[in-house]
Amino acid sequence: MPGPSVRFDAVAKRYGATDAVAAVSLEIAAGSFVALVGASGSGKSTLLKMINRLIEPSQGRVLINGDDVLAADAHRLRRGIGYIFQNIGLFPHFTVGENIAIGRRLARLKNHGARIDELLDLVELPREFAKRFPDELSGGQRQRIGVARALATEPGLLLMDEPFGALDPITRDSLGKAIRALHDRLDLTTIMVTHDMAEALLLVDRVLVMAAGRIVTDASPRALIAGEGSAEARALVAVPREQASALRALERPA
Repeated sequence: MPGPSVRFDAVAKRYGATDAVAAVSLEIAAGSFVALVGASGSGKSTLLKMINRLIEPSQGRVLINGDDVLAADAHRLRRGIGYIFQNIGLFPHFTVGENIAIGRRLARLKNHGARIDELLDLVELPREFAKRFPDELSGGQRQRIGVARALATEPGLLLMDEPFGALDPITRDSLGKAIRALHDRLDLTTIMVTHDMAEALLLVDRVLVMAAGRIVTDASPRALIAGEGSAEARALVAVPREQASALRALERPA
């Protein structure tokens, strides 16, 4: 079974007189990999966090497989959704294995040891890492543990909020490819917030560009590369395009 569909039905979030998200309506198909892209303050993280009720909408509905998230118990809802964020949030005094198993313990699931081994295999880390502590690992390894923890309860929906922002470029590229492979292998529905348009173009099936709390472009990576979309989308695509052009210029003989 693929991961669930997600629908935003005229969803808005206001802080005083400011619309952080302004009447967004769209559907994300089951099993798709979608990026929310935009400048800082465009509303993309706010929109993402309304899916797992870390933020609740001022109006409208968020539905997972047709069920309103506000009708579910918030803790139960979150245990059914994988969530990865930039700062990872591993508990420093827990071992890697204990960090991975937190969600399973809260959900009262069994066979923690076997599942921890399976997840370490899945994120391509040695099983003996289960006995280590987070400060013994590199940033990329800790983020892979964050991915393992997010998948521990076997969710069909994976949310990622700037998951690679604190990583060096080589680790960032490697982990991005690993998560895309996991998405395909596990048939997840994955929604990723990023400010990096190149990252979005290379990883996802569909790009949603946000500006001033609204979706201003909804297109495939191929369509965006072809120049389709809003002015905001074209400006975001121009950055990696210009960088690629500058690199090609450096390769030419002086």
